[in-house]
Amino acid sequence: MTLPERQLANAIRALAMDAVQAANSGHPGMPMGMADVATVLYSDYLKFDPTDPKWADRDRFVLSAGHGSMLAYATLHLAGYARPTIDDIRNFRQLNSPCAGHPENFELEGIETTTGPLGQGLATAVGMAIAERHLNALYGDDLVDHRTWVIAGDGCLMEGINHEAIGLAGHLQLGRMTVLWDDNKITIDGSTDLSTSEDIAARYAATGWHVECCDGHDPVDIRRAIDAAIADPRPSLIACRTIIGFGAPNKQGTSATHGAPLGADEIAAARTELGWSADPFVIPADIAAAWAAFGEKGKALHAEWNDRLSSNEKKKEFEDRLSGKIVPGDAFKAYLDGLVAEPPKVATRKASENTLSALTADIAALVGGSADLTGSNNTKTPSTKPLTKGDYSGRYIYYGIREFGMAAAMNGMALHGGIVPYGGTFLVFADYCRAAIRLSALQQQRVVYVMTHDSIGLGEDGPTHQPIEHLQSLRAMPNLLVMRPADAVETAECWALALAQEGRPSLLALTRQNLPPQRHDVTENLCEKGGYRLRAASAARKVVLVATGSEVALALDIADKIEAAGHGADVVSMVSTELFDEQDAAYQADILPPDALIVSIEAGTTFGWERYTGRNGLRFGIDSFGASAPIDDLYAHFGLTVDAITPRILAKLGN
Repeated sequence: MTLPERQLANAIRALAMDAVQAANSGHPGMPMGMADVATVLYSDYLKFDPTDPKWADRDRFVLSAGHGSMLAYATLHLAGYARPTIDDIRNFRQLNSPCAGHPENFELEGIETTTGPLGQGLATAVGMAIAERHLNALYGDDLVDHRTWVIAGDGCLMEGINHEAIGLAGHLQLGRMTVLWDDNKITIDGSTDLSTSEDIAARYAATGWHVECCDGHDPVDIRRAIDAAIADPRPSLIACRTIIGFGAPNKQGTSATHGAPLGADEIAAARTELGWSADPFVIPADIAAAWAAFGEKGKALHAEWNDRLSSNEKKKEFEDRLSGKIVPGDAFKAYLDGLVAEPPKVATRKASENTLSALTADIAALVGGSADLTGSNNTKTPSTKPLTKGDYSGRYIYYGIREFGMAAAMNGMALHGGIVPYGGTFLVFADYCRAAIRLSALQQQRVVYVMTHDSIGLGEDGPTHQPIEHLQSLRAMPNLLVMRPADAVETAECWALALAQEGRPSLLALTRQNLPPQRHDVTENLCEKGGYRLRAASAARKVVLVATGSEVALALDIADKIEAAGHGADVVSMVSTELFDEQDAAYQADILPPDALIVSIEAGTTFGWERYTGRNGLRFGIDSFGASAPIDDLYAHFGLTVDAITPRILAKLGN
């Protein structure tokens, strides 16, 4: 006997009600409202194998409305994934349960991406859809032939990142991406009428999307809308008209179901309303069997795919690509040798471009882009032709003025697999994409942020474009590797380090202005230590000058003056405080000895440098906003010159 689909959907509703009630915390309304849509999606459309959550050709399903996390946990459990177990769900939102308040991909294999900040799940899914089309263009339908599905709420569609994401998806005509909008007209504050009157469907249509509407509680109508989406070559938005908290007779359709437990009385009433007599956290055997059957279809599709892979001439290349193991090759080695033979005086943004030219020639997985600053960020190379709706095999994405959308899409590409994404903008605009950078770090994804114009050194554009607090604020972010190289050799070494970071993102802070060469030896990647002694004192060491990026050259000139006054001065290039902090205590003490005066020099805020200088050290930087002027005038104005800094160091030394 075939069970009514409403009963299968009610299993989601029951688990959502019970888990939120047990935790006394959570959002039952969305899972209850979208249960019918999710049931149809899993039963007839979503391609997955619960025994292998990382199958390369699975569909990607993203719950962008992450507050409704119980929808994801319930469907994963019902569909036969090893976790979450019923005990995991019973401990929803509790310490050490993988069923966190919002879905976290590092807790459960069936969760494709960490969501929570509204809109980012949808924007991340755009990157997944780009990755699928790119790899399909390279390996064909036999190996890459899947879809990207998103469940999003009103909040996801209101957030500013949504505009960036859907504009990019529409422009690239990502027809294998479908967004199922939980159109319940309720937010935490109440009816959406309180805060919005826009025509969302018209907005999506205007950006090149196909739009459908359906009754989100009618399986026949849901299937009709999904079938129409699949048939259309454009990305699709399906407005699923639903009732939030469906089945809770006294609270459904109101914000009371959005972010709080229903309460024992309302849950009892809902069980009666839904015809659900099972005890809390118990799924009747016939319903459990019906859900398990959905996963069996995916296992068969997976087996067929394995057969195709085994006989495909690109099998090894494809598996190597998906493994994520990448190593710079002959072009990169030749480039390093050239730096030693002819040390260039170039901006580190240009040194980055030169490095990338070698790396992209070696590594096909590198896919780059820029937020409309290609000529300034120097992120395009001869090996990276544009990725367009007419040719997805390209490796360079013109993101437009969409810094946040770019960063989120790069997360999606990295999460999808087979791509190592990098993207450029100005360092000051890290603020625009900080929330996505944070998710890169939280999810431990290898994403490379190329941030140029890294200081007042950009000159006349003025304080709105001159980063001051940005380096230190980014260094404060857990699991983000921030690197500020001082010349072309350090830039190349930083790129090699960024690509080696399989468990964290990297950010390269690069100059607009030319910098003289400092390093003339590439036998060892010294940047790997984070901070290293670039030049040792020639006299008895009394002071250690610690500088980053463009200020390393300044520190070397200051060291000359200090040594001329009879004091030995080491110069340390502190490329990355994160990497330096990872070294053992003996190394750190050798580089920053306790008996020396430690002086930091960086064209940014001095906040935080006391970690290395101590309270008795000196810190030279900028603790105000910048100004609009030529570069030399700015460095003089802010006291970042040999003549301004040297006397203060000598005075501290007792001269």
